[in-house]
Amino acid sequence: MGLVALELERAGISTVALQLLHAAVAEVRPPRSLWVPLREGCALGSAGDPEYRRAVLEAAFEMLEDASLTAPALLEYVARG
Repeated sequence: MGLVALELERAGISTVALQLLHAAVAEVRPPRSLWVPLREGCALGSAGDPEYRRAVLEAAFEMLEDASLTAPALLEYVARG
């Protein structure tokens, strides 16, 4: 995912990679990554929890709007509420 993000960014398309492994971010260094503390294959959480999924996506979109972030930016998702 990180390599795809790099290529999309080079083409002018902003990205945020949802990451499950810190090591992947350190190796590839995508421009913006949101680390989500979940098991592999479930970056958005359980299919039965739409509120959590929406919150993860909102956190990712907030990274796109944050002009203070410099690449490579890695933020840890913290559940709200």
